[in-house]
Amino acid sequence: MTKSTDINDAELSESLAANSSNSPASDSSHYPTPEWQKFGEHQWRDSDLSEHLSQAMIDIGDGIELCVEAGGNPNHPPLLMVMGLGSQMVFWPNNFVKRLIDAGFFVIRFDNRDIGLSSKVQIDGLPRINQLKMMMRLQTGLSNKGAPVAYNLTDMAEDTARLIKALNLGKTHLLGASMGGMITQIVAARYPSLVQRMALMFTTTNRAFLRPPKPKQLYTLINRPESHSERDIVRHSVWFMKTVGTPGHVNVRMVREIAKLRYQRNFHPLGTVQQLNAILASGSISRFSKQVKAPTIVLHGSADGLLPASQGRVVAKTIPNATFHLIEGMAHDIPEYYQPYMVDLIRNHLSDQ
Repeated sequence: MTKSTDINDAELSESLAANSSNSPASDSSHYPTPEWQKFGEHQWRDSDLSEHLSQAMIDIGDGIELCVEAGGNPNHPPLLMVMGLGSQMVFWPNNFVKRLIDAGFFVIRFDNRDIGLSSKVQIDGLPRINQLKMMMRLQTGLSNKGAPVAYNLTDMAEDTARLIKALNLGKTHLLGASMGGMITQIVAARYPSLVQRMALMFTTTNRAFLRPPKPKQLYTLINRPESHSERDIVRHSVWFMKTVGTPGHVNVRMVREIAKLRYQRNFHPLGTVQQLNAILASGSISRFSKQVKAPTIVLHGSADGLLPASQGRVVAKTIPNATFHLIEGMAHDIPEYYQPYMVDLIRNHLSDQ
């Protein structure tokens, strides 16, 4: 697979139109209800992750297929959820997804490239990168441009834009978490015609001289499990969530279950490495944040040690007319306790005309 290249709105439409001409005949497609036909000719089936969702593999062109799940009333406003670094879509808690459906949205979540069941990017001959050195360069304002990476954040933003087009969603609400929040900022800047409103959770502009992660949380980005066995991967996942998650609200049993599910569904550690490289090589996305026209809400937990809350404040100050909400006690996760409040904030913002 070759590296994706940046394209504009017109080229994106032309590419997807060409791709759709090769899609299977309508009688080979399957829809949960007839209304789903408006999302294009795709093979939907019941999700094996959530009783509220259906799943399909969506070809977005350039050799990339994304594993996508969707649910709710297809006539409700679409809400596309973009997850963070190394995180399969199962990191969107099912209860959180159901609350958003009940709030009146047609919810779509997906595995980013290189993660879960979506396409993997393999480029032979890429040299190994010193990620710690790249982190230090990024923090001090030095560019990592030109680093030999498989792709960058603009490529991942193209994936998201192509998915919106492939599903015929039209103007779509975006909800991005962490790295997903960075991706959605780029999408909103480059494709304003695709984005209605935007909600961002514990994310950043990735610019230099921001308050860095606390040492313990920073270590989660570079520490590796003892082996690639399921047992060690689950142990590592529990340690990771205890380190970055909300104090007193980490459900260890659920963390173990999700870790096992992720491992059995698809274990691909190179994907996480390549996504982190994409963040480091992309550098500051402030130039995109400043161009966002979609009304935006930024949610950030006061106890986030991985991306300190001050980084969320910078996002809200950089995006024109964005609003910031500090959630006391929350860290870098979506605990059950905070979900009703977060969904209320998101619903009120996205529904505000």
